[in-house]
Amino acid sequence: MSQQIEKLDGSMAKLTIEVGADELEKAIEKAYQKNRGRISVPGFRKGKVPRQMIEKMYGKEIFYDDAANFLIPDAYEAAFAECGEEIVSSPQIEIVRIEAGQPFVFTAEVALKPEVHLGKYKGVKVEKADVSVSAEDIEAAIEKEREQNARFVVIDDRPVADGDMIILDFEGFVDGVPFAGGKAADHSLTIGSGAFIPGFEEQLVGAALNEEMTVNVTFPADYQAADLAGREAAFVCTVKEIKVKELPEVDDEFAAEVSEFDTLDEYRQDLTLKLAEDKEKAAKEAKEDAVIDAIIADSDIEIPEAMLLTQQRQLYDDFVQQLSMRGMGIEQYLQMLGMTQQALMEQMRPQADTKIRSRLVLEKIVETENISVTDEDYDAEMATLAESYRMEVDKVREMMGEKGKERIMKDLAVQKAVDFAVAQAKEK
Repeated sequence: MSQQIEKLDGSMAKLTIEVGADELEKAIEKAYQKNRGRISVPGFRKGKVPRQMIEKMYGKEIFYDDAANFLIPDAYEAAFAECGEEIVSSPQIEIVRIEAGQPFVFTAEVALKPEVHLGKYKGVKVEKADVSVSAEDIEAAIEKEREQNARFVVIDDRPVADGDMIILDFEGFVDGVPFAGGKAADHSLTIGSGAFIPGFEEQLVGAALNEEMTVNVTFPADYQAADLAGREAAFVCTVKEIKVKELPEVDDEFAAEVSEFDTLDEYRQDLTLKLAEDKEKAAKEAKEDAVIDAIIADSDIEIPEAMLLTQQRQLYDDFVQQLSMRGMGIEQYLQMLGMTQQALMEQMRPQADTKIRSRLVLEKIVETENISVTDEDYDAEMATLAESYRMEVDKVREMMGEKGKERIMKDLAVQKAVDFAVAQAKEK
């Protein structure tokens, strides 16, 4: 395999990667082995047709797509490792030549790590945070605990009101015709939660138990189901149950139930300490963010679009994984919000931009200040991870491998850069 790199404008580059004809031949044979059982030729049993016969009937190109898909990942990975450039985006692949008996040639257009012109990063001025705990803070924390320990009581002596939890059946119609996904039975909904299409929940206020009513709404213009976007719909609804929230009294019994303490006074004292710790932690994180934001604002970075799109995709994939861990699919989530995947990714664009700029300025500080990470730093991180994963340290090391170690060492250096910049900052 050979490669050439061409630098383009805007921190972009094009890798031209050439794979030998012998390797292409092996990939074509692999593609034939994969597909021969699916190809029919008169006079031959399926799976027994010689490759030459298939190529004669359908053209040699029949196996080229699969052959290319077999070759590109490994060839690109090798080029990525050998090119000597820091690539920061997914590649845009284009096949230049694929022909049996000839080298396979393709290009990969990628973003390179952009140049960072670092602004002021020492002595950055930030606002001093208030970490005192007020009586209002304590009462708000207690109220939150009450909400978390509330119970819902079924009632039948009044219609639906704002804040009620209801159980309902509904079916949606557009132009009098039911649509897919518009019907549900025994659906739980809290009025005022905003879980449904705008205007739906508000119209259920005043609904009587077990009486059919119609709710008229308009789907958002950017609704994920294109056939419903912007259209008017009618939902035939029946409220089958109404529940009201009942909050516990704030007394010694409440304190004993939600904490390890027997009295309300003891619970309040412990709550004050925990709130103080939380405020100190929040203030530390806020100061770090403020310092980094100030450094970003005073620095000059031109982020390649491909790098930004790659970060958006990473944030989206991470979000999908988090939803999955909570038992929800992305399709269900998008439907609830009436959004498209593209709209959600676009919402993540500012976050992706900030994340990239933060990392770049911190890596530049690492370089400028010659910040290094020792083996002791790495060992300490391995011990922390081992405790978190409840694994032996050696097993964690093995799981990380050399690439994992390299990534963690960079992350530790970046965190040292954060600590350095924060220590140099001045509070006003």
